[in-house]
Amino acid sequence: MKPELADLKTELADVKQAVADALSYGKKLGASAMECALTRSRGISVETRLGEVDTVEFNQDGALGITLYQGQQKGSASTTDLSAAAIRASVEKALDIARFTSPDPCAGLAPAELMAYDNPDLELCHPGEQSADYALEQALQCERHALNLDERIVNSDGASYSSHVGYRVYGNSHGFLDGYLQSRHAMSCSLIGKQGDAMQRDFAYTVARATGDLESPEYVAEQAAYETLARLGARKINTAKVPVIFRADIANSLFGHFVGAISGGNLYRKSSFLLDHLGEQVLPDWLTITETPHLSGALASSPFDHEGVATQNRTMVENGVLQSYLLTSYAARKLQMQPTGHAGGIHTWQLTQQQQSLADLCRTMGTGLLVTEVMGQGVNLVNGDYSRGAAGFWVENGEIQYPVEEITIAGNLKDMLRNIVAIGNDTDLRHGVRTGSVLLESLHVAGN
Repeated sequence: MKPELADLKTELADVKQAVADALSYGKKLGASAMECALTRSRGISVETRLGEVDTVEFNQDGALGITLYQGQQKGSASTTDLSAAAIRASVEKALDIARFTSPDPCAGLAPAELMAYDNPDLELCHPGEQSADYALEQALQCERHALNLDERIVNSDGASYSSHVGYRVYGNSHGFLDGYLQSRHAMSCSLIGKQGDAMQRDFAYTVARATGDLESPEYVAEQAAYETLARLGARKINTAKVPVIFRADIANSLFGHFVGAISGGNLYRKSSFLLDHLGEQVLPDWLTITETPHLSGALASSPFDHEGVATQNRTMVENGVLQSYLLTSYAARKLQMQPTGHAGGIHTWQLTQQQQSLADLCRTMGTGLLVTEVMGQGVNLVNGDYSRGAAGFWVENGEIQYPVEEITIAGNLKDMLRNIVAIGNDTDLRHGVRTGSVLLESLHVAGN
C-alpha cells in the first residue's frame, strides 16, 4: 500500500480550491484581510518490543486554520471538515471572534511583495510503502538483529518504523495561494546493555524524505548496539574546567539555543542574551552560517514559510558577525524591521567546518570531555546561563579512555558560542542545523 503521487496531487488541488473558497467567502463578508493554512499528514507508525508487535497506528491529522482581520482586530477558527458548509461556518466564527478582540497595531498579514509567487519544486515528497506488514517487518528486522549482536545486550526498549506523506497549503487575501507535497520516513531502535550489575540504555535512528535514503535496519541495529555497549562501565569524574566536544548528533542542540536567541519573539520581549547584537561578533571569526532553504529533498527545505513569505538563500552569520534575525511579520513590526521568512522555523543551516574527523578533534582537545548526551532544561535564554546534565566519554592524550555519567556541564552560551575552537566534518544531516562535532574551549564539568 503505497500512496500514489498522482492521487496526492489531486488531493492537494482540491484543498487549494477549498482554501480559495474560504478566502472568497471571507472577502464577501467584509474581512479586511484573511489567511488560511492547512498542514495534513497521514501514514503509519509501528513499534515492536522483544520481537513482538507492540503498537500499530494508522494516523491522519490536519485542520484548516482560518485567521480573519477586521482592521487590526483578529479572529481565528479551524475545522477538520473541508465541506463547503463547514468552511463557511468557520469563516463566520472567525469573523465573530474578530469583532470582540482588541486591536493590535502589529497584527496582520506579511507584506504582499514578499509572497512566494514563483516556487521551485524541491522534491520533498517521496511516498513509501505504508502497509502494516512492511512497516512491522522493518522494525522487527532491526530489533531482532540488534538482540543477536552481543550477549551483553540483555533487553530492548523496542524498535519503531514510520512512514508519512502529506502536504502544506497556504493562501491569503494578497492573492497568494500555493502548496507543496512532503513525506517523512523514520526508523529507530533502543537497547539495554548489562555488565555486572550495571545497565545502560542508548539508541540509534535514521530519518529521510525518501525510504531509499534511510539507513538499513541492520545498520540502525548495529549503531544502537554500539552506542549502548560503549556506555557500559561508565564512571564519574572529578569536577574540573576542561575543553568539551559536543558530538555531531547533539551539537545541533547548541545551535538550537542560538536560533532561539535570534528569534523575533524573544527579541521583542527582550528575553534574549543576543538582544541588540545584529552586526556584532557572536561566533568566532572563521565561522559562517548560511541558510539554504531550496536544497532538494532536505528535511528542512521549504519554498515559503508559514505566512507565505518566500524563503531564500541567506547568510545568517558571516565571519562570526550576526547578519540577520529570524522574524515573522508580527515580530518584524514589533522591531520595525522586515520579515525574514522564518514563520515556522529555520530552513537548512550549513556551517563552516574544518576538515577534521571526530578523532582529529579529540587529538586537538588532548584532555577533556566528549559529550554524547545532554539532559534537563537548564538553559536561560535571557542571560545565556547554561547548565545541563550530561554523559559521554573522558578523553586523555587525544584518545577516548572510558565512558562517564552523572555529570553536569555549565557555562554561558555567549561565551560558549564565541569560543568554539573547531567544527568537524562528521556532519549530521538529520537536523535543520547541519553541523559536525563542535569543540569548545572549555566548560565547567561538575562530577565528584
